[in-house]
Amino acid sequence: MTSPAARTALDLTSGLPVTDLEDLYRDLHRHPELSLREHRTAGTLAARLAKAGYETTEGVGGTGVVGRLRNGDGPTVLLRADMDALPVTEETGLPYASTADGVMHACGHDLHVTWLAGAAAALAAGRDTWNGTLLLVGQPAEENGQGAARMVADGLYERFGRPDVLLGQHAAPGPAGLYPHAPGLIMSAATDVDIVVHGRGGHGSRPEATVDPVVTAAYLVTRLQTVVSRELAALEPAVLTVGRIEAGTRHNIIPSEARISLNLRTQSEEVRTRMLAAIRRIAHGECLAAGCPREPEVTVGNTFPVTVNDAATDAAVAAVHAEVFGAGTVFDPGPAMGSEDFPELALGSIPYSYWFVTTTPAEVWEQAPGNTLPEKFAAVPSNHSPHFAPDLSTIVPGVRTLVSGALAMLSAA
Repeated sequence: MTSPAARTALDLTSGLPVTDLEDLYRDLHRHPELSLREHRTAGTLAARLAKAGYETTEGVGGTGVVGRLRNGDGPTVLLRADMDALPVTEETGLPYASTADGVMHACGHDLHVTWLAGAAAALAAGRDTWNGTLLLVGQPAEENGQGAARMVADGLYERFGRPDVLLGQHAAPGPAGLYPHAPGLIMSAATDVDIVVHGRGGHGSRPEATVDPVVTAAYLVTRLQTVVSRELAALEPAVLTVGRIEAGTRHNIIPSEARISLNLRTQSEEVRTRMLAAIRRIAHGECLAAGCPREPEVTVGNTFPVTVNDAATDAAVAAVHAEVFGAGTVFDPGPAMGSEDFPELALGSIPYSYWFVTTTPAEVWEQAPGNTLPEKFAAVPSNHSPHFAPDLSTIVPGVRTLVSGALAMLSAA
């Protein structure tokens, strides 16, 4: 280990209040809040930032939190944690499981907030080791893709200063203790699409007097599976998922409409455009074949951009992580099909590094079926699963990744 950033990071995090941070995590996990409703979470984070000495502002972009610590001349480094939970009913059986009906921190954002709070305190306490400005962001509404853009639109950079670099991280499945980095594309774009199929309702005993939108929707769902398998090149990464289909109210009533919700994952705008065109064509074609009285409604909803790390920035952060945790813990996993709104903070020009922290408990990983990493990876609870339960042992490393990454970007005192 040779870099001052690595040595200083280990020093600043050697005495972390582990029990306090674990208690914070459990508290956040017990009280999850959906997108743009993160009032309690935001207040908890804001109190921590203020206590550590940051100029703290709440209500940015709705429920966003910003903490700023100016410490002499030097670069401005933004550290971000998202705060929102998901409409998932928890099934972990943890003693600190969610107390909110139908809401769960199934994606690890409670861990992200804990990491940010710990890093904020450590960096503030060690401000004699660095120069520059820290801009810490508790971001709402990552799950629906709105939070980052809302904070920017609310004057994030006009009010608090434009950063020179952005840093972010995400809890991920995998044996705890790994820190995957990618020097370029690391996460894909996502696009939500909603389709309404219009039929003609009636009694279940007289289907001949109706146009059944359920049957049309079933054909449509099946035909949509050919968009990736038959319309894109075999080596082109893309995913089309039908996440929801809704129709009807009773066993013996043929409804007048059916609703289908899709999610696309792509790594280029060309492929995204082709998939959207195919979805519209298939929807119109199936409804025409069924004799639907109206054309289908195809609506493009929430979108997430691709996440593309600045190669030089990510290399610097990955290098300090390898020093802090060991060279074998940092590797390039290639781009994931998951998506993030973190790039919205970059405004198309601010360099950033975004990485993963694996969080699966050792015993869960060891007991998972399979002999290879991909087999076990597919078997353990992943993000958005009602069984997703990160190992509390990752709290300290997750603080260290942020602290060491920030120190690699800030000026040494």
